[in-house]
Amino acid sequence: MASEETTDLRSRCDLLRSLHRRGDPLLLPNAWDVATARAVVAAGFPVVATTSGGVAATLGFEDHEGAPADEMLAAAARIARGVEVPVTVDAEAGYGMEPAELVAALRTVGAAGCNLEDTDYSAGALRDPDGHAEWLAAVRRAASEEGYPLVINARVDVFLGAFLAGAAGPGTQEALVPDAVRRASVYLEAGADCVYPIALWETDALGRFTSEVGGPVNVIRLPQTPSLAELAAMGVARVSWATLLHREAMARFAEQLAALQ
Repeated sequence: MASEETTDLRSRCDLLRSLHRRGDPLLLPNAWDVATARAVVAAGFPVVATTSGGVAATLGFEDHEGAPADEMLAAAARIARGVEVPVTVDAEAGYGMEPAELVAALRTVGAAGCNLEDTDYSAGALRDPDGHAEWLAAVRRAASEEGYPLVINARVDVFLGAFLAGAAGPGTQEALVPDAVRRASVYLEAGADCVYPIALWETDALGRFTSEVGGPVNVIRLPQTPSLAELAAMGVARVSWATLLHREAMARFAEQLAALQ
């Protein structure tokens, strides 16, 4: 990477990191191609975040590392080249790459940041938190050795399984908070910049998580999630929409197609 490109990428990383402010959340409507990324920028948002689910679907694959890594990374590279703002890439669980390999790929793509999940898709279970923290620490070291201030958003998937199974009703998430807090804490200690307890929406459980975690927290904007004002009052630093906008866009497209017949 040329020196000018390196300086530009570093400045995008620094800008992205600076926008993580507790109580003044960075809003990230997730994009899935260059057109949607440019729409996000045109609407005034300072950062573009990708959605692995939307990108994978656009490429003809399933989410959760169902798409080949090289195709997902190529799509991310097109998005990063297509906008003049920082791009944070949903890199799923790292595609089985070694830390240095993953960092090199993200740097080549032009990613200012990335999401990294603690789900092991090959095993169908959550990774051991200490082992995952060691892996995150190795990602941070590899990036630092390259002078690449990559912004790492460590996803905490403790709440996701029950949510996807339709079993995350009111009063069910509080018991999972201690495990989520422990994971978040060791991930932050390992060098993550932000933690993302995806699918955590219940007000009391979310408030406890944000108060006990000593770092920026990312929340998904589900329909049942507290309002943006309430999230800000809780100290949330980042709000994203994951696959929700892609799903809504595809549902609207299906409605329009049905109306043509």
